[in-house]
Amino acid sequence: MAEQKPNPAPRPNQGLRRSTTHSGVIHVRTYQSGQYVLIGNHLAQHHALSLTAIGLAAHILSVPEGTLVDIRSLTLRFPEGRDRIAVALRELEEHGYLRRVREHTREGRLVTRTYAHHLPCPQPQKAASVSGAVRPRAVPTPAVHAPDEVPEPSQEGDRPAERPADPPAAAPVPAECGASEPPVPEPQPEPDPRHEEAACLLSGLRRTDERLTLSARDVNRLAPSVVAWLERGASPAAVHRTLTADLPLSLKHPAGVIAYRLRELLPPPLPPAPTAPPVTVTAGVRRPDPFQDCDGCERVFRSAAPGRCRDCRYGAAQWDGAACAA
Repeated sequence: MAEQKPNPAPRPNQGLRRSTTHSGVIHVRTYQSGQYVLIGNHLAQHHALSLTAIGLAAHILSVPEGTLVDIRSLTLRFPEGRDRIAVALRELEEHGYLRRVREHTREGRLVTRTYAHHLPCPQPQKAASVSGAVRPRAVPTPAVHAPDEVPEPSQEGDRPAERPADPPAAAPVPAECGASEPPVPEPQPEPDPRHEEAACLLSGLRRTDERLTLSARDVNRLAPSVVAWLERGASPAAVHRTLTADLPLSLKHPAGVIAYRLRELLPPPLPPAPTAPPVTVTAGVRRPDPFQDCDGCERVFRSAAPGRCRDCRYGAAQWDGAACAA
């Protein structure tokens, strides 16, 4: 009699294909029309890269062009810390999958551009001095030497020129015989204090808004326009307020915005200050006497000449009359 099995054999899943292997991964492939990225096995199965670096490379290759992939942006995107992401970026850069280059834009700003390579590119080798390497022979340039100097040999095979014998001592040559005088240095122009003030004002705009960071070339180009504002009576605070107030939300060209405001909002020159009317003395009006200190009681009173006040003068007269009657 056949052995009875309490549980029937499970039916195979029609959606999955059978594999000949008994363990390991089994790929369940699904056709994707457009939402996918091609990653080579040289990256996915790289033996020297860490798992964090491989996953980070897959993410960088999948994002559209122009996406920020710096350490700060990746730290906000993934739970890995800043140090792990920095180490993974350095691994990709060492193996040729990533290249970060410092470049200048058309506006003169220094930015960092990240180039992601789908195939590893060879890294440029650092220039190192190799022993025994033949260096190209430099072409000697003619030089003017003083009478007491002897040119040294430029290469090992060149023979040094023989030093001529010292000429006998001669009388000093007068200046009229064509002796060359030392050149007089040209006086350097003194820096314009208004230009320096304008350059400091433009350089300090980034303290108010980081988007107003200007290059040295833009500062030197815009400084004359700021000087024109200062010459027309505008204070540095007014210029700073005009350049930093009501800026657009999307500020791609700060130098262009500042140049436009300096050109279009230039105030007119100040009119001449009104002169004070001359002081005229009306005929027949007597000015009051100046203040004087009394010599007796040190009180203040008005009088044309110093002396005693009225109380002291009258009091002294009454005292003298009473003394005479007694």
